[in-house]
Amino acid sequence: MAARRRKLSNPLALAVMVLLVERPMHPYEIAQTLRRRGKDASLKINYGSLYTVVQNLEKHGFVEVTDVERQGNRPERTLYGITDAGREETAEWLSDLIAVPAKEYPIFEAALSLMGVLHPDEVTRLLEERLKTLDVQAAGLRGGLDKLRETLPRLFVVETEYQLHMVEAQAEWVRGFLVELTEGSFPGVVDWRTFHETGEIPDEYLKLEADFEQKQH
Repeated sequence: MAARRRKLSNPLALAVMVLLVERPMHPYEIAQTLRRRGKDASLKINYGSLYTVVQNLEKHGFVEVTDVERQGNRPERTLYGITDAGREETAEWLSDLIAVPAKEYPIFEAALSLMGVLHPDEVTRLLEERLKTLDVQAAGLRGGLDKLRETLPRLFVVETEYQLHMVEAQAEWVRGFLVELTEGSFPGVVDWRTFHETGEIPDEYLKLEADFEQKQH
């Protein structure tokens, strides 16, 4: 099952439509509601970008102007509501995101794929530094989650539960990988270390390159 190509791809647009399913709002109110519900931990929210998102949603027919509020000397506030097309798009888009795993290319994966250019001792030091940061992040998420649970139903904080789980899972993996590096049990660590200390590419690596080239032809 593949996710279909959508007219808009910014997750903030989906969040806006989800809120407007509840009731019409103006952009500032949308931003405040998202922050109040802790969604700024999962979404990049600022008023300028939010206003652009709302305009794009209106352009594609997913939201429409429902009213213009005028209160005393305050600037006019345009209220937006969701259209039938917007409701359909919201349901389909959210369904795709939940059901279809997407390859997201996290930057840490990219760094791991290229880390051989650094000495294993330096990688060990850097991962120890990362692990400390992950442990701090996990502690912060636990505290934040406890605070959110005081005022919000679990339905509104499951993404924070997921964030905490992923940080803890990454920390567990890094901790195990560090054990392999420090104990010297990581396969190929001797060749890796030798490469950095002598500048000579191990024969095993050269053989892998040769085998790959041969398979291509």
